Amino acid sequence: MSITKDQIIEAVAEMSVMDVVELIEAMEEKFGVSAAAAVVAGGAGAGEAAEEQTEFDVMLTGAGSNKVGAIKAVRGATGLGLKEAKALVESAPAAVKEGISKEEAEALKKDLEEAGCQVEIK
Repeated sequence: MSITKDQIIEAVAEMSVMDVVELIEAMEEKFGVSAAAAVVAGGAGAGEAAEEQTEFDVMLTGAGSNKVGAIKAVRGATGLGLKEAKALVESAPAAVKEGISKEEAEALKKDLEEAGCQVEIK
């Protein structure tokens, strides 16, 4: 008796995230492949989609030398409370805002960089 793809997908959907990670690692070992290589190979046609990107994520990659300034800038940009903004800054790299327009992302990046943060737009 063989298992269908639908049965496998259903079983994976019921797994916890940690179980899925362990499954991927086991499959990589068993078949001598890397999931990252499959993404790169499959991403060849994604170049066209990247040109049409309309939503951007602003990622805080580092707080810089002025951690207090970074926390204030994150609070101002996100409306988070002091504790939440501090946690976000300390957990860098972390997303400050996701799914925003290019103009809004550029403005946010500028504000955060002026506060001494290291920022990326993805």
